[in-house]
Amino acid sequence: MTDRVIQVENVGKRYRIRHGDGGHYTALRDVIANMIRRGFRPRDGGGRAADDEDFWALRNVSFNVDRGEVVGIIGRNGAGKSTMLKTLSRITEPTEGRLELGGRVASLLEVGTGFHPELTGRENIYLNGAILGMSRAEIKRKFDEIVAFAEVEKFLDMPVKRYSSGMYVRLAFAVAAHVEPEILIVDEVLAVGDAEFQKKCLGKMKEVSTGGRTVLFVSHNLVAVQSLCSRGLFLKSGKLQIDAEIKKAIDTYLGDGADAVGEIVWDNSATAPRDDAMRLSAVRVRSEGRVTSSVYLNRAVAIEIDYETLTTELSATVSIHLDIMGTCAFVGGARSSIHSRGMHRATCILPANLLNNGTYHVSVYLITDVTNLRVIQRDAISFDVHDAGREEYMGQIIGTVRPSLEWSLVSGGVLG
Repeated sequence: MTDRVIQVENVGKRYRIRHGDGGHYTALRDVIANMIRRGFRPRDGGGRAADDEDFWALRNVSFNVDRGEVVGIIGRNGAGKSTMLKTLSRITEPTEGRLELGGRVASLLEVGTGFHPELTGRENIYLNGAILGMSRAEIKRKFDEIVAFAEVEKFLDMPVKRYSSGMYVRLAFAVAAHVEPEILIVDEVLAVGDAEFQKKCLGKMKEVSTGGRTVLFVSHNLVAVQSLCSRGLFLKSGKLQIDAEIKKAIDTYLGDGADAVGEIVWDNSATAPRDDAMRLSAVRVRSEGRVTSSVYLNRAVAIEIDYETLTTELSATVSIHLDIMGTCAFVGGARSSIHSRGMHRATCILPANLLNNGTYHVSVYLITDVTNLRVIQRDAISFDVHDAGREEYMGQIIGTVRPSLEWSLVSGGVLG
């Protein structure tokens, strides 16, 4: 028989967006004027101003979690992940639906939540521990363990406002992880940690889960999510898209491609990028045979360019520019060849383990006679490259490319 610790039934969270109240700064006279003005604003049947707007951060979300499960909640920015965790942490009440929690909850939703910047690290351990439900005796008993985990011994009596972001998050996570909750809720704590700290965090969360406690983990670091979690919830626009085994949930999320544009097709030849000799028809990204805007870095990527030559016996070629964060990763072009009049497709294969994590933009150039630039389509398409897992480091590796290089090691004896 399962031991259920979280029940979420048709939960929704609505926020009301008010329009027409002016700019960011409001003087006292403006507040009074707005109060009077709102008194005369037209109201709907529910007493709401007619120009107010409802925004549902969550809608009809239902799932259950059993004791000891480690569940990853994934989705793009604005999907409702943090709102879901805030309702589970009782920070905000749902507008509709019902949720039940079977045990003490420790939440780390933002770096240093509950910390006071003027207090020292030592004082904040006691303050934050108390906020998370620990008794003074419990905090005192675990104090040395918390400090050792956070690695801030030298700075314990310094106000935390002088801590670096890394020190801040180490201390915040250390306190939350040592509460010994039945349910640990963690939101993006790995975003600011270094490689060694990320390993410690993952190790601690695994230790928590193997002890029969439950972990809910939100992160954009899909490698960390897949490493830690056995199950995934994919949220999109406040709605639960899939509740499945973690790899299936991640694959569904990656295939969603909401932010990048993996294909563009010009059906109307009059509006397509063109000149009197060449016309661009389509640009797309394929991975594993399908058009997509999200790929894993350990899988090959094909960039297809469909174009038409409008004259016969034309010496033509295609070139692509790949950019990330405004930086050119590389330029690549096909060998020039004689084209007959009609449609053509050029395909560029980017090998696996070449590109780094991030969003890449593809610009396309159609060229004749080697140097005659005929058609330019900047930022024609874009695609996201996601980490497929490197156990030695869970974070973003710097650089525009990330090749998997062949290494050899010689030890002992005479090196030469």
